[in-house]
Amino acid sequence: MQTIVIGHKNPDMDSICSAIGYARLKQLLGVPDIIAARAGNTNARIDYVLKRFHVAAPVFLSDVSPRVSDVMRRDSFFVQSDVAIYDAIQMMAEKELRGLPVVDKNNRCLGMLSSFKLSHYLFPPREEASSARIVEASLAGIVKTFAGTVISGEISNEAVETLLMVGAMDLNTFTQRMERQRDKKIVLFVGDREHIQMAAIECKARAIVVTGGLPILDRVREAAQEKKVTLVSSPYDTATTVLLARGALRAERLLEHFISFNPDTPLEAARERAATSTSSVFPVVGEGNVLLGIITKSDFLKPVPRRLILVDHNELSQAVQGADKIPIVEILDHHRIGFTSNLPIHFWNNPVGSTSTIVTLCYQQMGVPIPSDIAGLLMAGLISDTLNLTSPTATPVDSRVLDHLAKIASTDPAELAEQIFSVGSPLLTMTPAQVITADCKEYEDSGRRFTVSQIEELNFARFTDKQSELFAALESHCWGRGLFFAALMVTDINTQNSLLLVAGAPTFLERITFPAHGPHIWELDGIVSRKKQLLPYLLQCLTGAGAG
Repeated sequence: MQTIVIGHKNPDMDSICSAIGYARLKQLLGVPDIIAARAGNTNARIDYVLKRFHVAAPVFLSDVSPRVSDVMRRDSFFVQSDVAIYDAIQMMAEKELRGLPVVDKNNRCLGMLSSFKLSHYLFPPREEASSARIVEASLAGIVKTFAGTVISGEISNEAVETLLMVGAMDLNTFTQRMERQRDKKIVLFVGDREHIQMAAIECKARAIVVTGGLPILDRVREAAQEKKVTLVSSPYDTATTVLLARGALRAERLLEHFISFNPDTPLEAARERAATSTSSVFPVVGEGNVLLGIITKSDFLKPVPRRLILVDHNELSQAVQGADKIPIVEILDHHRIGFTSNLPIHFWNNPVGSTSTIVTLCYQQMGVPIPSDIAGLLMAGLISDTLNLTSPTATPVDSRVLDHLAKIASTDPAELAEQIFSVGSPLLTMTPAQVITADCKEYEDSGRRFTVSQIEELNFARFTDKQSELFAALESHCWGRGLFFAALMVTDINTQNSLLLVAGAPTFLERITFPAHGPHIWELDGIVSRKKQLLPYLLQCLTGAGAG
C-alpha cells in the first residue's frame, strides 16, 4: 500500500515544503512505501529553496485516480496459440478463471478462450454433434492429451483436420465406413478387437489407439509397421480416451473477439465498459497489443493500493485530480474546514501561519529530531506563508517554531526571507496565464465556484505594465472554467499592501467596497493574507450577489 503526501493543485512554497517534511517524518517513523508528491509545477522560489537545502522536488502526480494497473493481475495467465485446449482448460481450472488470453510467439494477444465457447465445443448441440468427430490437431497433440505411449510409427506435430473414429461395430460395417472416409486422416480408437485393428491397418488409418492399456499382438505390430500406420497405447478406456483426444484442438481454433484495456485506463471507465460485456476476463495490453496481464470483473472490487495524506488544504476542489476516488487517511492544514468524511481520519487543523509550522509540531509531538535539510525547508515554507512573520496570520507559535528551526538549520530567518523574495518575480518570469494559476485555489460557497490566486512582489511596478494582459488572462480563466468570479491578489511584501484584480459576474463586482485603483482593480491597504483577510471578505460579498 503506497501512501502519498501531497499538497494542493498549483502548489506554493508551504505546500511543497510541508509535503516533503511530513513524508520524511513518516519515513523516520518506519511507515513503508510513503512518498512526497506535488500536483503542479514548482516555481523559481521553490526551486531555489530545494537547491539550497539539497532536497529533490516531490514526484509530480497530476492525477491519482485509480487505474487498471492498480488492480490488474500481472501473472502468466495466458496460453500460446498452438497449445491444446486441454491444457488451457487445466490452467483455467487451476487459476479459477472463466477466460484466458491466447498469444502468439511475440506475446501479442490474438483473442480469448472462454469457458462458454469451450463447453460449446466439447458438448455441441445435437444438430451439430457429428462435427464433434472432427479435430484440427497434430497427432502428437492428440496422444499427449491422454498420456498415450507410441508403440510404433511416427507422430507429427503438424496440425491437420483429423477424424476421430471408434471401432465398436461389425467388421463389415466398419470396413464400409473406413472406405467412405478414405480421403480423411483417421485416428481409430479400439480395444483388443484384432479383426478391427487389422482392417484399419489395411485401410491405412493415420493411427490406431488401443485403449484400456490392453496388449497389442505382435502380428498387429508387424502389419502396422509394414503399412506405416502408427500404433499408440492409451491407459484409459475408449470413451475417456476419445473425450480427452478432443482436447487436442489448438487454442487458436476457438478464439473469440475480446475487449482489452491499457494499464493506464481509468478504473472507473474500464469498470463501466466491462459491466456491459458478457466476458468476465479482459486482457490488459500495451503497445502493439502485447499482453501485460489480465483484469477480471471481480478485480474491479479490489481496494486500490494507494492512499493520500493531504497537506496545506482540505477542500477537494483544491486537491489533486482523483483525490475523491481513493482513501484520504490524514489531513494537516491551517485553512477553513471544507472536508467531510464518512470515516474517522487523523485531521489536524490548526489556525497557525503555515502548514510547515504544523509539521514541525508533529516532529516534536512524536519525539523525532528534525533533520537539518528538512528544518531548512520548513523554515522556507513558514517564512513564505507568513511573509517572515509579518502577515496577520502569523502567531506566537509560528515565531517559536521559526526560532527552533533556525537553530537546527543554522540559518538566519531574515537572510533566508530576503533571498526567497528576491528570487524570480512572478510577473517577470511567468506568462499572464501562469501568474493566474501559479498559486490558485478554488472554492465553492452556496453553489457558486470561484478562485483566488496570489503572488508576492517586491513592489507594484511590474503589475502596472502588465495589468491589461493579466485581466485578459483572468477573464479567460474565469469564463473558461465556468466560475462565478476569479480574483488575483498581488501583494507587495515591502509595504504590506495588495492590489486585487477581479473578473466575474457584475452583481458580484458591484459589492466590492475597497477603494478603486482602476477598472476591475481595488486597493487592499494592509491586507496580505488570502486566507484570513481576503477570503472572509469575498465570502461576505457573495451573500446577496445574484447568479450573474
